[in-house]
Amino acid sequence: MTTTIYYIQVATAIGEVWVSECDGAITAVSFTAPVSGFYRETALLARAAKQLTEYFQGVRRSFDLPFAPQGTAFQHKVWQTLLAIPYGETCTYKEVARRIGVPGGSRAVGMACNRNPIAVIVPCHRVVGCGRRLVGYAYGVELKRFLLQLELKTHLF
Repeated sequence: MTTTIYYIQVATAIGEVWVSECDGAITAVSFTAPVSGFYRETALLARAAKQLTEYFQGVRRSFDLPFAPQGTAFQHKVWQTLLAIPYGETCTYKEVARRIGVPGGSRAVGMACNRNPIAVIVPCHRVVGCGRRLVGYAYGVELKRFLLQLELKTHLF
């Protein structure tokens, strides 16, 4: 059975954000254009655009959207743990690994964060290196810095 992917483009302070949905769930939020699907606004994509716009305006701290990222069981475990990191706070890769029961799994957590298909909503940008150093982000450290500064309202990094 073939499913249809729809996507839209959302203008933000940091540039274009692309949001995709399939079967009534958000499947991707990215800073790069999708490689497949149809450009069409659905009710869910309109809701996602509104919530992302509110986030980038600094008035939304959490998202209320159904989402279904594609990934391994380990990646899903990591992504679910990221959802528990409060807005404006950070957690280290090592802390995330410990929380999911893999104390030596910092690198694996980093790879799961890198493969997170639902940026911003699944907040991999809130995961930092040892000593709270700003390291690694699939879209570049400067974008990670922007998202954290947006949430923290300070220039800690």
